[in-house]
Amino acid sequence: MSFETWLAFVAASSVLLVIPGPTILLVVSYALGQGWRTALPMAAGVALGDFTAMTLSMLGIGALLMASATVFTVLKWIGAAYLVWLGIKLFRAGGRLDASPRTDRVSSARMLSHAWLVTALNPKSITFFVAFLPQFIDRQGDFVAQMAIFEATFLCLAFANAFGYALVASRARSAIRNPRIVSAFNRTGGALLIGAGVATVAVRSGN
Repeated sequence: MSFETWLAFVAASSVLLVIPGPTILLVVSYALGQGWRTALPMAAGVALGDFTAMTLSMLGIGALLMASATVFTVLKWIGAAYLVWLGIKLFRAGGRLDASPRTDRVSSARMLSHAWLVTALNPKSITFFVAFLPQFIDRQGDFVAQMAIFEATFLCLAFANAFGYALVASRARSAIRNPRIVSAFNRTGGALLIGAGVATVAVRSGN
């Protein structure tokens, strides 16, 4: 795996992580209701959940890689289309962030387990990883080494993203609920996702 491929993975993962999904909405809900103390356990739970979903996805991708080069290539095309679809959906999402403050007092361990379960058991997580990861995997390279690098990178980014969301939600509550800010955020992220999907298709066509 080249350094350029890793950088592309970091850039694409960063864009995808900041998109508010069920996990981020849960993080924001806890942070709005209970403040900055939720940041560490929620971020740790998100990272563990992503580790679970990503490992399961990687095992499936490895099986496809060994089974058929054609199937693996088709999966890459599907992944590119999926990125474009996510981008369009995010671009049209508007300026709402449906996260209500959670005022029930729970322990850090329970917050961590809640974030882990929501992240790991979300069917969209595994679907996303199966569609997204093949864009960066080199069939000729060491699959296990690539899996380790991609997982470690993604989990660090996921932890930092969830931690950042919790801190922002707890300290800048008006900003996290401002429709204009959320709308601009969604449109920018959506455009980047669409561009990533189109770029992937262009690369595949060029090959």
